[in-house]
Amino acid sequence: MTFNIQKINKTILLLMLCFVCLGLALLYDAAGGKMDPWAKSQLIRFAIGLGIMTCIIITPIKFWIKYAYSFYFMVLGMLSLVLIMGHTGMGAQRWLKLGPIQIQPSEMMRVSLILALACYYHRRTYEEIQKISTLLIPMLMILIPTALVAKQPDLGTAIMIFLSGVMVLFIAGVPKRVFIISGIGLISLIPIAWTFLHTYQKKRVLTFLNPERDPFGAGYHIMQSKIALGSGGLFGKGFMAGTQSHLNFLPEKQTDFIFTLFAEEFGFVGSILLLIGYLVTIITGIYLGYRCHSIFCRLVAIGLSCTIFLYVAINIAMVIGLVPVVGVPLPFISYGGTAMWTLLITVGFILNADRNHDRRLERYY
Repeated sequence: MTFNIQKINKTILLLMLCFVCLGLALLYDAAGGKMDPWAKSQLIRFAIGLGIMTCIIITPIKFWIKYAYSFYFMVLGMLSLVLIMGHTGMGAQRWLKLGPIQIQPSEMMRVSLILALACYYHRRTYEEIQKISTLLIPMLMILIPTALVAKQPDLGTAIMIFLSGVMVLFIAGVPKRVFIISGIGLISLIPIAWTFLHTYQKKRVLTFLNPERDPFGAGYHIMQSKIALGSGGLFGKGFMAGTQSHLNFLPEKQTDFIFTLFAEEFGFVGSILLLIGYLVTIITGIYLGYRCHSIFCRLVAIGLSCTIFLYVAINIAMVIGLVPVVGVPLPFISYGGTAMWTLLITVGFILNADRNHDRRLERYY
């Protein structure tokens, strides 16, 4: 298939570029009006990721179907290596050093898992999907990386991987009774799961329930975040005029809490406009998926669009105190190389699926 730029969806590309430019401006802001140390590095990572995204878009879809499992097992192997020789930072062993590059395989697993599950269901008939026995392999594909990431420990990303996989199962047409029974079973296991949490994870949950119990310790981050959000008012304090962030009251303002920095400076109106931008991106991706004729393209586009939704929903809910702080970045805006590359790869696969939306791919591919 020849590459035709006219077939590339412009809405997702334009919004993605807007998010990246906003992110670079906020990282420049967070550094006090300097490109170093965050904005310059992020710009370089974006340029590299843009090249990777372009390669994914123009690669024939049959290639990704053929090597979906290989990609999955490669990332799974990297996750296993993290537990053996991974770099430790911020209390968790999450990174692999490949020469000068440091990557986080758990971020890449979100994409590789969806590709592998899409390939699996692409090769199954509707009757096969309805059988409970067909669920064994996909559940192992979801649970093994979830367990490896939770072991690092990185509970937030582990939950993201699990939810991403479950969403693909739902979209693929797995019987709804499976989700109902599984949901009841998971809820009943919460008391047991609590005993396996690390001390800092329990503290995060308790802090979420009552931030005021330790305002200068575990509850400090979320309380300062709420103060900054409220101080922004309707229209915000203006670019580079946020007091909470520039007086260093706001923690991790370049990564997990970058939305708080944005909300303080651009207010409620700016925040709503940003959320509308994300909503349009996600809905567009889901629409592109639903119009695909092949199961593989449909599951890839919708599944990956839903992962962007998870990024946004969990990050926003985290900084406003609706869920515990779990370390999920804001898409295309938060500082982080692997997260940026993973999101660009995500967009690449969505656009590749859309380029092939009118193709009916045989199951044996």
